[in-house]
Amino acid sequence: QVHLVESGGGLVQPGGSLRLSCAASGSIFSFRAMAWYRQAPGKERELVATITSGGNTNYVDSVKGRFTISRDNAKNTVYLQMNNLKPEDTAVYYCYAEVSHYSDSWGQGIQVTVSS
Repeated sequence: QVHLVESGGGLVQPGGSLRLSCAASGSIFSFRAMAWYRQAPGKERELVATITSGGNTNYVDSVKGRFTISRDNAKNTVYLQMNNLKPEDTAVYYCYAEVSHYSDSWGQGIQVTVSS
């Protein structure tokens, strides 16, 4: 079982920045992909960004140009740099790991609130 622990959330003003971190208990080098999801109150969980083992990235349209997903294999950590944050980015953010074809793992979630 892979354990994922998110950190870096909090309260930020509109236009501000935050960097989320997701530390994994296993070697992310071997994972098929990692991703960040988010869930706002009353809404379904949404895929925000993904990064594959080969380093390919993909983003939901609403965050393109503002968010950047990256990975540090040596630290077994995935990051989500969030710039120019908007109130609609307010949500609980979850780290996800597709470890293999038949195994995945979720973090516990971390709150991000964008408000003045």
